[in-house]
Amino acid sequence: MARRCEVTGKGTTAGKTIARRGLPKKKGGVGLKTTGHTKRKFKSNIQKVRVLLPNGTVTRMKLATSVIKRGLITMNLEGRLQTFPLVKAMRGRNRAFVNQNAE
Repeated sequence: MARRCEVTGKGTTAGKTIARRGLPKKKGGVGLKTTGHTKRKFKSNIQKVRVLLPNGTVTRMKLATSVIKRGLITMNLEGRLQTFPLVKAMRGRNRAFVNQNAE
């Protein structure tokens, strides 16, 4: 699957770096000269997180760190758009403990 956030849609974007030489005019030179363009990629910080959904199921989602920091997820659940807090799911037998505390 692509490197893309499932909530915000952030992904890898293309760009370029511009190599220049010379001294800027405001520093007393004759100006900067462009000597080359190199393509590059800007990669978003995507993390795999186990998320406890409001209906009690646990899913693994790819989320941008901005979503993880915000702590809120807005996504389409059961046919409508819902906003709910991000709760990281525990692994293994701990899931039963989380379900007991949620009640």
